[in-house]
Amino acid sequence: MSADAATSALAPRSLPEAIAALAADPGLRPVAGCTDLMVADPLERAGLARVVDLLRIPEIRGVRPRGGGLEIGATTTMSELAAQPEVRARFPALARAAAEVGGWQIQNRATLGGNVVNASPAGDTLPVLLALEAAVVAVGAGGEREIPYAEFNLGYRRTALAPGEILAWVRLPPPAPGTAQLFRKVGTRAAQTISKLVVALAGRVEGGRIAGLRLAAGSVAPTPVRLRAAEEAGEGAAPALETAERVARAAAGEVRPIDDVRSTAEYRAWALERVVRRMMLTMLTMLEPGR
Repeated sequence: MSADAATSALAPRSLPEAIAALAADPGLRPVAGCTDLMVADPLERAGLARVVDLLRIPEIRGVRPRGGGLEIGATTTMSELAAQPEVRARFPALARAAAEVGGWQIQNRATLGGNVVNASPAGDTLPVLLALEAAVVAVGAGGEREIPYAEFNLGYRRTALAPGEILAWVRLPPPAPGTAQLFRKVGTRAAQTISKLVVALAGRVEGGRIAGLRLAAGSVAPTPVRLRAAEEAGEGAAPALETAERVARAAAGEVRPIDDVRSTAEYRAWALERVVRRMMLTMLTMLEPGR
């Protein structure tokens, strides 16, 4: 393990080494990428003087098959996710979300684990993980535990990670055959913008009916949320315009967004309804017989 005396930054070369360092000094902060921390409040940035840099740990980087799905190392960058062939082929919504995080410079530095642990309600990849029913793996001195991503966000920028734990992997289960995946981000600009609204969808058509519909959104609540009422409005329904409109109305009705510097609550609810309607229609077009 290397250390810089001026900054007290540790750079472990293995996961056990990192866990041991955190167990020995609970004041250390695990970091990977730091694209948000570097522009944070000065008091928060002061924590950079005592960090564990996870980027040199090979076992928590990269993408590998697992149980028919994929396991993604927490320090895998957004640019790596966006370009990775298996992610693009099997989880295109995640690849699309990764390609819309900031600009190229940010994507080359920002990591999936950093986006997850940062726990911002505007995090671009987070609704995708909800819609894909992902799980995360936390590793600490007490061992390893898998947490459904739906249970990971406990509140605004609060997570289920215990002190001394590191987010090591994100696990994606295999999607059901015929599942369409969509992602949409609404922001002030086409790039280099924090989302006013971010939405992810997964679903399929079986026997002439919508099945496995999962919708999730960010920037509409203190945490990323599954749109359960909208899912119920579409599940088992006929693939038609009327269904898309009903699902969209349900989505807008179940969120309570806030006004902030990026947008108003009224606009977010209005945009959510229209984005969900369009995504539903796009999904049904993609799944038309013969396409």
